[in-house]
Amino acid sequence: MVFDVSVAISWILFLALFPITFFWLRRAWRIAIQKDFSEVALKHGMPPPNPEKWAPYEAVINLVSGSVTLAVIVGVLAGELEYDSWMAIAGSTIWCKFFLS
Repeated sequence: MVFDVSVAISWILFLALFPITFFWLRRAWRIAIQKDFSEVALKHGMPPPNPEKWAPYEAVINLVSGSVTLAVIVGVLAGELEYDSWMAIAGSTIWCKFFLS
């Protein structure tokens, strides 16, 4: 068996989707339901003076991103998403989430 770097990277990205999804959905839960604004709009590790202003945006960004990555995980495990599709969706979601947050 020959080691293929692209297969290894694909597995790493797929396995990384599990903790990423958990973290984003947990963060959305904390912001929207528990009203914990300690992680909202952090800049250099410090929250702004009024994190309540940015909380709805951050909650929606985390909820949508977490839901999309969860759908990708389910789609891959169910065999409904092909390689190119799930890689494009997962990669775009991760980058968009980082830029929007």
